Amino acid sequence: MRVVLAEDSVLLREGLIRLLDAAGMKVVAAVDEAEGLLRATEEHRPDLVITDVRMPPTHTDEGLRAALVLRRQQPKLAVLVLSQYVEERYAAQLLASAATGGVGYLLKDRVADVAEFIDALRRVAAGGTALDPEVVAQLLLRGNSDPLERLTPREHEVLKLMAEGRSNAGIAQALVLSEGAVGKHIGNIFAKLGLAPDEGDHRRVLAVLQFLKIRSLP
Repeated sequence: MRVVLAEDSVLLREGLIRLLDAAGMKVVAAVDEAEGLLRATEEHRPDLVITDVRMPPTHTDEGLRAALVLRRQQPKLAVLVLSQYVEERYAAQLLASAATGGVGYLLKDRVADVAEFIDALRRVAAGGTALDPEVVAQLLLRGNSDPLERLTPREHEVLKLMAEGRSNAGIAQALVLSEGAVGKHIGNIFAKLGLAPDEGDHRRVLAVLQFLKIRSLP
């Protein structure tokens, strides 16, 4: 897997390069600002982009805005954003582009759990999603409650774990259910949210987006 990495902290950038290398991923470019990220992605055409939200010169949202540009230019490009804190506005803007999959938003603290972090990277690179549990919780709090009224408490739990990017097996393990039971719950969720079978594999992403009512904030 070929990766372009954008992180202005030298220590974290070098640490991520070593971590990714140990996991068998090749960092083809590592940059410290958003313009460099755009140039490196155009030059190397990576499988995955990892970027910090806040980058020079203003350290506000340069990395996030660069990620959005890349997603518009290459809708199928896998992008994982790292942030120091839960920033709903940025999460909403990025995840609004997630209908084609391949999007992640994680807090930097998650990097400490190396196995979980690498699993999230591989999931995003394969076209899935990886949302930090804290991000999911805050987006749920501000989301429209209508979908909640159509879901049972158990279906709510299943969909929340889907939003975090867990597989059916992962959901089953977390909720102490059989995979068959999880599959039935997911089928019910799709039906209640009006997602037809012809939506294919993207139904998971569409279900999460509809449930969370992802949209850009003014």
